[in-house]
Amino acid sequence: MHVRAKMYDPILSKSFSQHERKRLGVSALILCLVFALSICSTFKNRMHPLPMIGDGVDLDVSVNAAEDFILIDIEKGKSSKPIVNNDSNSQTSIGTNENRVQIMNTSAIISQQTVGNYTNLPISTSETGENVPVVNVTNVISRPPEIETKKVEPICRVQETMADYCEMEGDIRIQPNSTTIYLVTPPSNTPNTTNSWTMQPYPRKGIPYVKHWTVKWVSDEDVNVPKCTQNHTLPAMLFSLGGFSGNYFHDFADLITPLYTTSYRFKRDVHFLASDYKSFWVAKFQGLLEKLTVHEIVAIDKEKQVHCYDKLVAGLIYNQELRIKPVLGKSNEPSMGNFRRFLRKTFSLERKSAIRLKARDGTRPRLMVITRKRTRILTNEGEITGVARKLGYEVVLAEATSSSNMSRFAQVVNSCDVLVGIHGAGLTNMVFLPDNAVLIQIVPLGDIDRFAKLDFENPSGDMNIKYLDYKIRENESSLSEKYGKDHPVLRDPSSFHRNGWEGLKTIYLDNQNVTIDVHRFKETLAKALKLLRH
Repeated sequence: MHVRAKMYDPILSKSFSQHERKRLGVSALILCLVFALSICSTFKNRMHPLPMIGDGVDLDVSVNAAEDFILIDIEKGKSSKPIVNNDSNSQTSIGTNENRVQIMNTSAIISQQTVGNYTNLPISTSETGENVPVVNVTNVISRPPEIETKKVEPICRVQETMADYCEMEGDIRIQPNSTTIYLVTPPSNTPNTTNSWTMQPYPRKGIPYVKHWTVKWVSDEDVNVPKCTQNHTLPAMLFSLGGFSGNYFHDFADLITPLYTTSYRFKRDVHFLASDYKSFWVAKFQGLLEKLTVHEIVAIDKEKQVHCYDKLVAGLIYNQELRIKPVLGKSNEPSMGNFRRFLRKTFSLERKSAIRLKARDGTRPRLMVITRKRTRILTNEGEITGVARKLGYEVVLAEATSSSNMSRFAQVVNSCDVLVGIHGAGLTNMVFLPDNAVLIQIVPLGDIDRFAKLDFENPSGDMNIKYLDYKIRENESSLSEKYGKDHPVLRDPSSFHRNGWEGLKTIYLDNQNVTIDVHRFKETLAKALKLLRH
């Protein structure tokens, strides 16, 4: 190197002075630096100081440790500031003025490429007013950037009331002899996770006498999938007539009301597929069912064909006993008010509102007493009706038996302003009362107040019905004579609740009669009159 420098010195010295040669060297150095910086700027985004996740990087990194290194440029021109969130369940806004995201530590860098795999991110607003994508830090760290995961919504789920509910569209095949529903899709659309569910199409979970159905999400390449033998263009609803059907309260709470709620959107143009079919039940409620669907109800369990649909609902939308959860701001959606209007139209009920009493106008409100002949008998009905008449009521006695003509009975109930009865299925007839009528529930002994509240008190408000209860005392119950006042049946009802529903039912519902204290009950009847005046 020294020899070459000597050889070139004479040539340079002939053309340039020593000062000029120094200036030339400095200029060449500056040009080289500018050229090098230009190259670095061009290829900056393609260079990584460390390998990307998935290229052999150790992923056993604490989420909290990674969050400690999140750097966010809040505003242009401001220095980056770390934002630390130690709540692993929360979401952290990550972004810069150029929508870049960097999670930095000694072993990994996650770039905008990773965040780009998240579609439809929720948006929050930064201090500068910019829209910043919200990313869950845990997911960002654990998911390789080159893999895009498509979120697949389950077609079956458990409702808030623990009832099974499935809703599906596409190539749907029902094979009754195996109680199996197939949702057939191309292999690319078949979920990699859960693709099979076992469900009971009844609004209460774990109830006996309800057949289990299997819903399977399968590929159209699966040779075991049955072929369609009967195709339909209409939607269908699959439900069970097992469980507690045949009990008047459960007929309305578990079936009629949920059937109305679930079928509302189809405007009667839907197939009802009844599992655990009961012909007597269909015959009893034929008038109501015809207003919910114009098609004949199919006893699906007995079918030999493979029925195919484009849309199917398995299970029923169920909110609570005799209640429908309204959709706020939408009057054309199912609600208890719309359901009661549906009943009035179905049974030709004339009265929309109860009587409004005025002072000394001679009007007599009608009071119906639901009588019982087998359990929870009201032993002194005569005395009660006598007191009611003295207060100014016109009294009607009626037994709501399963053989009653429902349309006729509904019209009688609708003609009344007050309905009185001991806790039981007969009070279900409150659905036919006019608006602003009064329900009086007589609550027996046995710490069953919560059942009384759930079954009748809570629904009354949704029905625009005024509610009163009369809780009997020990001397009004036949249990005090049978067991004595110091017996656990009277002193510790909760101990019998712990034995399960059957133990509670046997003692407090099936073997208890009531003899009302007429003078005390008179006060309740007087309160009902006041409610009718307001």
